[in-house]
Amino acid sequence: MRIRMTSVFVDDQAKALHFYTEILGFVKKHDVPVGEKDRWLTVVSPEEPGGTELLLEPAAHPAARTYRDTLVADGIPLAQFAVDDVRAEYERLRGLGVRFTQEPLETGPVTTAVLDDTCGNLIQIATQPE
Repeated sequence: MRIRMTSVFVDDQAKALHFYTEILGFVKKHDVPVGEKDRWLTVVSPEEPGGTELLLEPAAHPAARTYRDTLVADGIPLAQFAVDDVRAEYERLRGLGVRFTQEPLETGPVTTAVLDDTCGNLIQIATQPE
């Protein structure tokens, strides 16, 4: 058993696609119309094009909005992405205008930072020992 896909609930799929590809550096894998306005829209790491997909899922369902908004209000990230160097990625993303709610923080062998994905979510980036 392995994780094939996970999702983040987003306010605007086009805006999310821009942020996750142009800013974070993921690449679009699937973009299939669903209904009148939604899409089955996934991105993957360019380093693992056959790896885990991230579904940029519309946050239209009231339960999704409540869940996501409560996490943001409490400062809790919805997802975590691995990076080689949190401090370097923090500086790169800040240079692109990304807003962070937590600057790089070392907690033992793990370094984390938390960013606002502009689509309603907080995302944690982390460097962990292997």
